[in-house]
Amino acid sequence: MVMTTDNVHGLILALSSSVFIGSSFIIKKKGLKNAGSTGTRAGSGGYSYLYEPWWWAGMITMIVGEVANFAAYAYAPAILVTPLGALSIIFSAVLAHFILEEKLHCFGVLGCILCVVGSTTIVLHAPREKDIESVKQVWRLATQPGFIVYTCLILIVVLILIFLCVPRYGHSHMIVYIGICSLMGSLTVMSVKAVGIALKLTFSGMNQFIYFQTWIFTVIVIIFSLTQINYLNKALDTFNTAVVSPVYYVMFTSFTIFASMIMFKDWASQNGSQIVTELCGFVTILSGTFLLHKTNGTGNVSPNDASVLSTSISSSPNPRVNPSDSC
Repeated sequence: MVMTTDNVHGLILALSSSVFIGSSFIIKKKGLKNAGSTGTRAGSGGYSYLYEPWWWAGMITMIVGEVANFAAYAYAPAILVTPLGALSIIFSAVLAHFILEEKLHCFGVLGCILCVVGSTTIVLHAPREKDIESVKQVWRLATQPGFIVYTCLILIVVLILIFLCVPRYGHSHMIVYIGICSLMGSLTVMSVKAVGIALKLTFSGMNQFIYFQTWIFTVIVIIFSLTQINYLNKALDTFNTAVVSPVYYVMFTSFTIFASMIMFKDWASQNGSQIVTELCGFVTILSGTFLLHKTNGTGNVSPNDASVLSTSISSSPNPRVNPSDSC
């Protein structure tokens, strides 16, 4: 399959984004560990990391990566851009091995290879992006009954996780924090894509910021992104980075692709063979992240993580259950 020019631009931006975002996980984790040694940890509700230069360096790196990712969504479909986030896992896992001493097992290396193979498969069979001439067209897609139902369900689940699950299980079940980030992330990406398209059209001479829809998408991006950053910090500070990264990737990618299918109907123009090939690529990536999840962090818990887990175990009503296991 010959990729379109827009898909190539999106691919390059997505690859550069993965490098920056993967690096930012490690830099931010280093800042969080430094901040936790002198003040209240982020996982315990503290914000001392705001005074830590390493954390801000990680944030700047992540912002650069997100800007590149933001631009990638303006050119290429989410089905192409989102799975390439697997490459950020590779950078994160390798850097964690050398910098944070969170050891990368030989099967973790195999997981990295599987991520690359799966990403390549998806890139070569990515669907062509629909031609969108106005942000109002994106708004019509976002207000379809199917996507409205999806949005309502996501918001309900997120509120339940924040107000009911976080106080009880946040420190012991990684899936709570990551679930919030992933669910909200799927809606954030749809809004990011809308704003990216608005900017792309505006720079080409068709001002899209005269429409209220553009500003609604912009506000959603800001609010949802800040919420994701908050809970991702808690997840990184409480659990092993080598585990958080792949699990977050799998959940975020799955929900984002599902949301894109509902809103943009990316697969409508593809035949059965292309769809099956893309699904195979995605399953290959999931296999790679599963290996990373199982091998990274096995018997390798940092002192800070251990203190949190021991506290959780001592306060658990059922000592036979390991609180570090995700739901």
